[in-house]
Amino acid sequence: MLAGLARGRSELEGLLTGDDVKSTARVLRQLGSDVSQVRDGVSVTVRGRSLTRPASILHCGNSGTTARLMLGILAGHRFAATLSGDASLRRRPMRRVTEPLRAMGAEIGERGGGDSLPLTIRGGRLHGLTYTTPVASAQIKSALLFAGLTGRVNVTIREPYRSRDHTERLLVHLGLGLHERDGAIVYEPAPRSVVRSFRLSVPGDASSAAFLVAAAVLAEQGELVIENVGVNPTRTGFLVALERMGAHVERLNLRDQGGEPVADLVARPAALRGTEVTAAEIPTLVDEVPVLAVLASRAAGETVFREVGELRVKESNRLELIAANLRATGANAQVRGNDLFVHGTTRPARGRVDTARDHRLAMAFAVLGTTPGADVRLSERASVAISYPAFFADLRRIGAGGKGNGRGRGRGRKGRR
Repeated sequence: MLAGLARGRSELEGLLTGDDVKSTARVLRQLGSDVSQVRDGVSVTVRGRSLTRPASILHCGNSGTTARLMLGILAGHRFAATLSGDASLRRRPMRRVTEPLRAMGAEIGERGGGDSLPLTIRGGRLHGLTYTTPVASAQIKSALLFAGLTGRVNVTIREPYRSRDHTERLLVHLGLGLHERDGAIVYEPAPRSVVRSFRLSVPGDASSAAFLVAAAVLAEQGELVIENVGVNPTRTGFLVALERMGAHVERLNLRDQGGEPVADLVARPAALRGTEVTAAEIPTLVDEVPVLAVLASRAAGETVFREVGELRVKESNRLELIAANLRATGANAQVRGNDLFVHGTTRPARGRVDTARDHRLAMAFAVLGTTPGADVRLSERASVAISYPAFFADLRRIGAGGKGNGRGRGRGRKGRR
């Protein structure tokens, strides 16, 4: 998105080739940016131009990130655009983004008076905003920062807990007037500042790596090395929780890449014990709750995830489905209010899992299917293309292709078992 706003030709290496990234590229093309095909092993080039009114609806696929961040970008442009998405995305709430954008001066129309897609936004002359987000959300934060960037106004944001900070790091890396002040994130546009074209190598996604780490931890023997993984501390709560559960994942060759810390991860089998994941930790591991819950089902004792009600409005009702699918495969799991409780078991995991076409549920329970004696049957596998098209191929390649996750194709990650 930033390359689409930049002047000139930007080059991006290592971009994820999942459907969500392709949705973003498609929307940017509709708005006038020249974006090359997103393919494995090929750098993506983006020639930024002034964004123009699209000729048709901007279809964001399954990508909440695309929809919410594009609303922020479009808030600073004086033309109308309509955003929509697939059936899953059209059920996801947008008001947490649209309300502060309206407060900045954007006009946003909701069909039927709801808070979901499709939405029509007409940007305009924005004014600055000081805002405290109701939840710790990188998508809310990034949308408002992008509105400040395109509308050329000041934005100050406070969060109840610190959410992932990739947008802030990239804005700082590109010299775009972002800093912290008294615990708040502050964007202040410089006079006549523009986004300049850039080259960037994107590190491996921590959330995708988490599934391979989990498979290695549950294995009976061996060692897995996953190279070039982003270890931004706002994204590594998964590794912190794993450490408390008894699994130590080493970080080797720590380095900086485009403003992001990067390392090679080394994971080994471990005997797990239950833990408590606090509400303050959830923003740093929210996408890893499904696979952490799977690990908790193989740990000694009870694991509690506090204040994870946000999972009800992900690609599926992820919270209830985690618990239901754990029970379906022989574990003891309950949702009480906004907390998730998982009791570990040594019984082989066996049963049918309803993924609800949620990629993270499919991958998490595929990992459960790699455990000894498991017979985990997924309702579908195609959803993994949203974020990790090569997942099943990689799971087989590292020697963890259990009965429940057998078939897949795509690009592999480097590793050894």
